[in-house]
Amino acid sequence: MKNPRITELEQLITKYQKSYYDGEGEISDAEFDKLWDELKELDPENGILHRVGADSGNFAKVQHVMPMGSQEKAANPEQFLAWAEKHKYEQYLVEYKLDGASLELQYENGYLVRAVTRGDGTIGDDITANARKMGGVNAAIYKNGELVPFTGGIRGEVIMTHQVHKSYFPDKANCRNAANGLMKRKDGEGSEYLKLITYDALSTDDKVFFTNEEEKIRWLMDCGFNAVRLVICKSPDRVIAYRAKIMEERKSIEYDIDGLVIKERKINLEDARRARPDHQIAFKFSLEEAVSTLRSVEWSISGGTYTPVAIFDEVELNGTKVQRASLANPDTMRKLGVRIGSHVVVVKRGEIIPKIESVVEEKDIQTQDIAFPCTCEVCGTTLIDEGSRLYCPNKQCEKRVLHQLLKYQQVVDIRDLGETLITNLFKDKKLTSISDIYSLQIEDLVPYFLNEESMDADKKSLGAEKVYNSIQSHRNMKLSTFVGAFDIEGVGETSAEKLVAAGFNSLEKLLTASVDEIAAVYGFAEIMAKTIVEGLKENAQEMRTLTENGTIILEVEGQGTLSGKSFCFTGELVSMKRADAEQLVKKNGGTIKSSVTKDLTYLVTNDTESGSSKNVKAAKFGIPIINEKEFLAMVQ
Repeated sequence: MKNPRITELEQLITKYQKSYYDGEGEISDAEFDKLWDELKELDPENGILHRVGADSGNFAKVQHVMPMGSQEKAANPEQFLAWAEKHKYEQYLVEYKLDGASLELQYENGYLVRAVTRGDGTIGDDITANARKMGGVNAAIYKNGELVPFTGGIRGEVIMTHQVHKSYFPDKANCRNAANGLMKRKDGEGSEYLKLITYDALSTDDKVFFTNEEEKIRWLMDCGFNAVRLVICKSPDRVIAYRAKIMEERKSIEYDIDGLVIKERKINLEDARRARPDHQIAFKFSLEEAVSTLRSVEWSISGGTYTPVAIFDEVELNGTKVQRASLANPDTMRKLGVRIGSHVVVVKRGEIIPKIESVVEEKDIQTQDIAFPCTCEVCGTTLIDEGSRLYCPNKQCEKRVLHQLLKYQQVVDIRDLGETLITNLFKDKKLTSISDIYSLQIEDLVPYFLNEESMDADKKSLGAEKVYNSIQSHRNMKLSTFVGAFDIEGVGETSAEKLVAAGFNSLEKLLTASVDEIAAVYGFAEIMAKTIVEGLKENAQEMRTLTENGTIILEVEGQGTLSGKSFCFTGELVSMKRADAEQLVKKNGGTIKSSVTKDLTYLVTNDTESGSSKNVKAAKFGIPIINEKEFLAMVQ
């Protein structure tokens, strides 16, 4: 059975192609590319991917001199490098990818005879009358004052400058849509506001006017055409660096570009005849990244860990305005070479929060060092910079203690003991450690629910009793939950589950594990293993006390009806909250995943037929998609 999402994508792409070629584009190129790339991932051989759209029926149809197919695309540096690995050139010729409408000028013995739109890649609309009004369309080709007897096609992009758009067509969504609409008006009105920028030429007789791609651009310029900007890069890395530079500069360019076109130096006619040439690629500017200027760095404090956060000039990523991004840790900052005033590449991949990916290498930019905090702002202890983290080593630091208490309540899921109550108990010195939670009596809690008058009247507090009973009902738990609740750097409940599954299935085995033993577990590198071992050692005494005196009873891991199974929930549930469903999985021996991965056992959703990204990914990996009723039947 055909994937319903593929059908939906086929319909959307066909619809938007038609509106684009009719001059009324409904979405941006970047949005269209996302639909295209999704279809390509789901069905690489789909026929939609190997045809170009069609023009309207308002003009006579004319066949192209040169093929006008679509280009292979790279949306990020990784995809470009994968292409470059297969296409190793001594030099990479790099041109702007113009964001306009394609047009072919057909000449005979130096005189313009036709101007043809892209159409279906082979046949397009004859808009010669309109094209003759455009800037950059030459009625005849002259070089050094003499007619050039060129017969063949010259290809370019019809664009509208930002200034023209702002002054005359502000009602249009963007320059590209406005240009596409004007160039195809039957009455030709408005074509004088448009401009053609050329980037390709093909002679159809035996005359030779240029021998490689660089000479071709120079010849176009010498013949009086507007030609695309060309630079030459000696390596794929330099192409990536140039792209980052242009991403920042493109705001100052008078017209829109949405990426770069990368070619080899030699003219490859055989490749050009393909519907989708292989020896050149469009290196797009992704919606998921932008270049900005770093203005400052703030330090976010979570427990005792200080995490650097970059503050930069506002950019838009995936439709969201962004001014902040994680810099991860001191080592990441040093590796990036980031400084105040640096031009940085900000990325937002999928649902991940923004981060700084790289620094644009530029000369003559005034920058300054980033100041690192040296002492804990709460307890005054000298911070330790381990490279992978900057933290306060004082276990009794009030900020660390409170953070640990809140983390414990969250992971163990003692819901009635909320954040506000924990904070107030901590301020009043009633809670100074995790052990103190289980020492709380009803009378300790009453003042936080009743005023003095009510207490004097000997009234009972149902709220205090509810909190007390909730605490007492959370004494039995899995080892992974217990360890994951102690707010140890690098050890959440999920990573604790991995350690237990790797054989550290008792508290003592975990507490006595060496760095090498932890690092040997898949997914735990040496730096993380060292942090985990230190964190376990720091909390070992309290962990042992709680379990040895019977305050906490650790359940045997890997037992229950859902043992060995993992679940990911998406969408709304009917009979319970998602958090309750996840707790149900854990109590029955299963594990929870926040995203769809190859090793997921089940995706749970009440909309099993939707085209959501999680459903699509689950279908791709062959993961069963079940509804809430089926999930509950498994538990029961």
